Amino acid sequence: MDLNADLGEGFGIWRLGDDLALLDVVTSANVACGFHAGDPTTMRRVCAAAADRGVAVGAQVGYRDLAGFGRRRIDYDPGELRDEVIYQIAALDGMCRIAGTRVRYVKPHGALYNTAAVDEPQAAAVVSAVTDYDPTLPVLCQPGSVLAQIAAGAGLRVVGEGFADRGYLPAGTLVPRSAPGALVTAEAEVADRALRMAVEQVVVAVDGGTVACPVESICLHGDTPAAVALARRVRTTLTEAGLELAPFT
Repeated sequence: MDLNADLGEGFGIWRLGDDLALLDVVTSANVACGFHAGDPTTMRRVCAAAADRGVAVGAQVGYRDLAGFGRRRIDYDPGELRDEVIYQIAALDGMCRIAGTRVRYVKPHGALYNTAAVDEPQAAAVVSAVTDYDPTLPVLCQPGSVLAQIAAGAGLRVVGEGFADRGYLPAGTLVPRSAPGALVTAEAEVADRALRMAVEQVVVAVDGGTVACPVESICLHGDTPAAVALARRVRTTLTEAGLELAPFT
């Protein structure tokens, strides 16, 4: 099982989360590419630290929305969105190459993640960006989503992702961040959710029912309170259950 986290989401002198501590725990790093968060210096620093630790680097691409942290939907022209995603992948790949590694997968961020899960034009724009830049790159996304379907149809490898620290609706989608139950922060609960995702391929929704969650990677958000402690608890829980943690790439 892969354990990933969103990293490099600071900007300039402002830091969000403890990137270096999380890189000691996770196996894959979704690195912000400068549109929703991040900047060239942060990108280079995180890529170098990931390479030193053998952590796979993925391009976490988002809307051009620093002020809103990429969590506000934007209605793009599909061609413009495609080109902006290519721009982000290429920028991060440049920093990776300097560090002796490369971008190994692509994952949308925030509102783009949620929109591409249900919106065909935006999902197709993301897929087109990946196929144009490097069709060997996997797409990390929600299982069964529109993005997953279009990516698979284009011949891309689709990697299903589950969120141990986010609430799920009975339909299998994430609870909106503005709604109660959006975040799960108790260590024991987050660890148990991660274990059930990894072993049983299910997650408990906010109504108490279980939802199918066929995943190869489990995400913990770097900006979640006590993210490092949560990640350590999840890693310990998974390894003690006999699961090997390694990048899905």
